Amino acid sequence: MPKSGKTPGKQKPSTEAAQPVRIGLVVGEPIRMEGLRSIFDQPAAAGHPPLTPIVGTLEELLASRSIEFLVVDMNGAAGGVEILQNVRHSRADVRQIVIGPENDDELVLDCIVAGARAFLDSSASPETVRQAIDIVVSGSIWAPRRLLSRLIDRLLDAPRTVAQSASAPLSIREKQVLELVLLARTNREIARQLGIEERTVKAHVGSLMKKTGADNRIDLSVRAINRSLVPNRQHLPH
Repeated sequence: MPKSGKTPGKQKPSTEAAQPVRIGLVVGEPIRMEGLRSIFDQPAAAGHPPLTPIVGTLEELLASRSIEFLVVDMNGAAGGVEILQNVRHSRADVRQIVIGPENDDELVLDCIVAGARAFLDSSASPETVRQAIDIVVSGSIWAPRRLLSRLIDRLLDAPRTVAQSASAPLSIREKQVLELVLLARTNREIARQLGIEERTVKAHVGSLMKKTGADNRIDLSVRAINRSLVPNRQHLPH
């Protein structure tokens, strides 16, 4: 009698290696470049694709359509936030991870507004940097929650532009998810609070981005506030 009921065909997924993700590195100092490259020597975490660092000038990296992620070290690269803004204008599809100085909350907020998907200070451990990169590659953002909350507060307190109508009405569930996105909740936390699966939350967030034309959660928050898609702050769930 066979010991397993598995057929050879069911083994096929395990033979297909995940394609490596190419990550461009924008770093000014050679010694910092070597330290950053060493982070990619760590094996990929379970469920994440392998990462391949690519070194070059910013122009060379942006010219390569196979590169969809950039790590920008603001401690050594000249240009600061302007680098992020230029990348966003020339290659809106590129997701950026920033490593910058410590204790500069305004810089963190400016970087997020400029398009950064993650901000890590210079004291972050190699493991933390790698974890942040993996999270951005998976489609999420990495930033201190207290700063995301401050960013939302700033947007809510700012004078609103003339309200625009969304391209399509939001469902009740989408509005519930959007309210929690504005509170900087993760997909897992939203799923737990609403009693739904995390993949369902991800689908709702994707639908919200499509309906509003947003390309990330911060952009979604800005558009939601400007279009009056959310209730007053005091009505948001806690």
